Amino acid sequence: MMNKLTELYVKFTTPVKNEKGAQSLEWLGLAALLILVLGIVSTAVSDSKGSITSIITSIFEKISNMVG
Repeated sequence: MMNKLTELYVKFTTPVKNEKGAQSLEWLGLAALLILVLGIVSTAVSDSKGSITSIITSIFEKISNMVG
């Protein structure tokens, strides 16, 4: 009886312990997110119209105009 319970336990817990596929998917997701963020930042920092520097400058100008 004990052997059967042990076999049943091993049969049901072995697939749960195999997380290599899920872990690699998590790393791929993190790498994709990092590439996306780097792409957004590099686009925002470029010298094109509407870049992050011009947006920050306009925000500071509006705040200084409101304050006086």
